[in-house]
Amino acid sequence: MNWLRTIVFRAIFYLASVPIVATTPIAALFGQRVVIAHADRWSRLHRVLMRLILGIRAKVEGEVPVGQFLYVAKHEAMYETLELQLILGSPAMVLKRELMRIPLWGWSAVQYGAIVVDREASAKALRAMMKEAAVVRATGRSVVVYAEGTRVPHGESPPLRSGFAGLYKALALPVVPIALDSGRLLPKKGAKKPGVITIRIGEAIPPGLPRAEAEARVHAAINALNH
Repeated sequence: MNWLRTIVFRAIFYLASVPIVATTPIAALFGQRVVIAHADRWSRLHRVLMRLILGIRAKVEGEVPVGQFLYVAKHEAMYETLELQLILGSPAMVLKRELMRIPLWGWSAVQYGAIVVDREASAKALRAMMKEAAVVRATGRSVVVYAEGTRVPHGESPPLRSGFAGLYKALALPVVPIALDSGRLLPKKGAKKPGVITIRIGEAIPPGLPRAEAEARVHAAINALNH
């Protein structure tokens, strides 16, 4: 039954996503507000299909704070990349440079408010990222980053990538860590399972801490559900 639900979900979601993704560059022509609303429609579609077909919903622990923050989230499945956009009020996102090279889509992501991070973490790339982060900070929008760099199986806790330290310094914003356990129900390979995904919004960590302390506190908090 789980495999059947998984196949039906993939067929319906990806088919329905084609016109949304294809028209994103058109939405971007009309400004950031329009492209954000367009992206939110995709996230809501994903949420509805998750609940109706896969029987998966989210339980949020903690409160989404009011103000401008750097959200640092665990990444175990595609699920949170769409769900958190709704829960957190459409923050700007940090994306890998490889995604920005997709024709038209990369340009649309810039209009949405993306900050580009380079896996190689060269000095030039870090300076560019910090410059983009400063521009986003001036707009008043929060930022969300998956600081371990890529999605990992539930229970694993790789170190934070160097890009987090650059963002933490450039934005000078309180950091709100987010733990989650989506990988329990949504493994990268295999059938998806029904159930409840916990999203735990942690206590804010102040800006200006020494790098080692900030990274240690964030790493511990986003891995709080690794059991």
